[in-house]
Amino acid sequence: MKEKMSKEVQTIVKSLSDKHAERITVMNLGETTTLADTFILATANSDVHMNTLTETTLDTLEVLGLPSRLEGALSPRWRLIDAGNLVIHIFSKQGRDFYGIERIWGDAETVEIGEDMPL
Repeated sequence: MKEKMSKEVQTIVKSLSDKHAERITVMNLGETTTLADTFILATANSDVHMNTLTETTLDTLEVLGLPSRLEGALSPRWRLIDAGNLVIHIFSKQGRDFYGIERIWGDAETVEIGEDMPL
C-alpha cells in the first residue's frame, strides 16, 4: 500500500515518526466509506507526547496547505484532526485500545508503519 500513499500522507507519517509516535497505521478507506479516503492512526506515550504529536501534525498540514480542524483538543485519550479526505487520529495507549478504530474499520486496507519501512 505504501506505493498508493499520497505525498501528503507520506509527509505526515514521516513527521509523526520523527517525533517517535508509536504504532503508526495508515488505513485506506476509499472503498469503504465516504467519510474520508485515508485514516492515519498514531499512539502517544504521554500527555506531553500527545500534545507534541498534535502540534506537529497541525504544523505539517499547514505547510502542506491543507486546511484542518482539531477535535478533542483537551481529551487525554484521543485527538482527531480532520483535513478533509485525510483524518489523523492521535491516541493515548489506553484510548487506542478503548476506541478500537482498527476493529471498527476492519475491512479497510491497512499498513502498519515500522522502522523497517522507510518513507
